[in-house]
Amino acid sequence: MQAGDSAIGVVARSRFLRAAVVALFCSGIGVSAVTPQLTLFLVEELDASLPVAGLYYLTNLAAPVAGYLVGRWSDRSDDRLAMFRVCAVVGAAGWLVVGLAQAIWVPFVVSVVALSIGGAAMGQLFAACRDELSRHPTTVDNQVIALVRMAFTAGWVLGPVLGSWYGSVAGLRSMVFATAVLVLLQIVPLGRQRVLRYHRPETPGTVRDPGFRRLLPLLIFMALIVLAMAGDTMKFGYLPIYMEQQLHLTPLLRGAVIGVQPLLEFALMPIAARLADRFGALRVLPVGVAFGVTGNLTYAFSDGAAGLFAGQLQIALLWACIGVLGVTIAQDLYPERVATASGLFMSSIPVAGAVGGLIGGVAVGTFGLPRVFLLPAVLTLIGCIGLVVLDRALRRRAAD
Repeated sequence: MQAGDSAIGVVARSRFLRAAVVALFCSGIGVSAVTPQLTLFLVEELDASLPVAGLYYLTNLAAPVAGYLVGRWSDRSDDRLAMFRVCAVVGAAGWLVVGLAQAIWVPFVVSVVALSIGGAAMGQLFAACRDELSRHPTTVDNQVIALVRMAFTAGWVLGPVLGSWYGSVAGLRSMVFATAVLVLLQIVPLGRQRVLRYHRPETPGTVRDPGFRRLLPLLIFMALIVLAMAGDTMKFGYLPIYMEQQLHLTPLLRGAVIGVQPLLEFALMPIAARLADRFGALRVLPVGVAFGVTGNLTYAFSDGAAGLFAGQLQIALLWACIGVLGVTIAQDLYPERVATASGLFMSSIPVAGAVGGLIGGVAVGTFGLPRVFLLPAVLTLIGCIGLVVLDRALRRRAAD
């Protein structure tokens, strides 16, 4: 550990961390290029009805199973990057099959069987990052993770724009094929590198094979994160409709409202990481989640673009904290199996999407727009309170 470490310096000196940044940038572009247009692909290319296309997101519920299994395999392997490469290849093959599909059931099956495994690649890369930082500790670990994670967010800034353009020029199927290429491309920067699994020094009371009780805090944390993030699906699903049909905003202004969040999130991530290095990740995270509560309330009571921009700023604070701190907290909650912890945490994001989509679809007819955003505000509030309680419980247990 060196005094005066900087996150940029740590990443610049590490061949693996530099490659991880490039890999996550490629992955971010690929995933974000296809995600906003997937429903359109199902409807236009496979003749799915809107309700059937909406049900596709329920396949995200397979993600925790895949994340857990992949994580366990990784935690038994000597090389962290072995499972990362397997996940990337399976994910790329899955998107290739989706692009070739002629029947609506194919993407559903592929999502459950292959894309859930492909989605676990990012968790394995973060497990490798944790092993590297454990082997070569720094004073700015959270900032290093933030810098690596920012590469994925940068991909999300560019991906939707590039995906929309490429889909309109070359067709939606070609866009899905391009996603397959980018998902596979993420293994190229890493070359033939190996990141050996870090073996923690054994101390009295070390658990060699941690059971369910040791896993319980991580599962509780995941459930709280799902509550905090569930509103994101509702935002992408209903905010554009609200802006077009009720506020009558111009297409340019609607695009600016949606596109400003990842840009703000990208800028806020280093701040969240610095605060976590100073005060502790699990103390800072509930503050970011609290902004998620106020952000959804701002959506619910906004009657113009200014209010929606304000809501996006607050939601960006939520996502900056979760994006930077979530995987680190998960690994700290289950240090004996960091790959399992990483895989499970990453799976909470698609699960939140499925939960949010289901709740929004059921409730929007009753609450209407924009009042439907009161529901994610309540869910996020429960998640925020739960995180505070979890932090206090863990501190009391550590003190005993």
